[in-house]
Amino acid sequence: MFKVNEYFDGTVKSIAFSQADGQATIGVMAAGEYEFGTAQREIMHVISGELNVKLPDSSDWETFTTGSQFNVPANSKFQIKVSDWETFTTGSQFNVPANSKFQIKVSVDTAYLCEYR
Repeated sequence: MFKVNEYFDGTVKSIAFSQADGQATIGVMAAGEYEFGTAQREIMHVISGELNVKLPDSSDWETFTTGSQFNVPANSKFQIKVSDWETFTTGSQFNVPANSKFQIKVSVDTAYLCEYR
């Protein structure tokens, strides 16, 4: 079954689902700046557009465009900046460790796929 999630006063929305390799969400982000925390490792895929991301333990912002991905470790935080609507999913990805934070700057409205591993 699907679960709909809404964050940051509705500017980030996702739908959670199960796949063969584990849980995932697909969603959209409006332009803005967001900070997310993780419990599990996350693999973020960019479908279209561009994201500026500040990963855990980094002082630099990295840009991820259509077809790229990044990983966020478990138990961390990260930041994202979105300038306009954008879409993420298979193609572009990054990894985020579990229980961590990261920042993302979203320049354009964005859609994304996030896999939990």
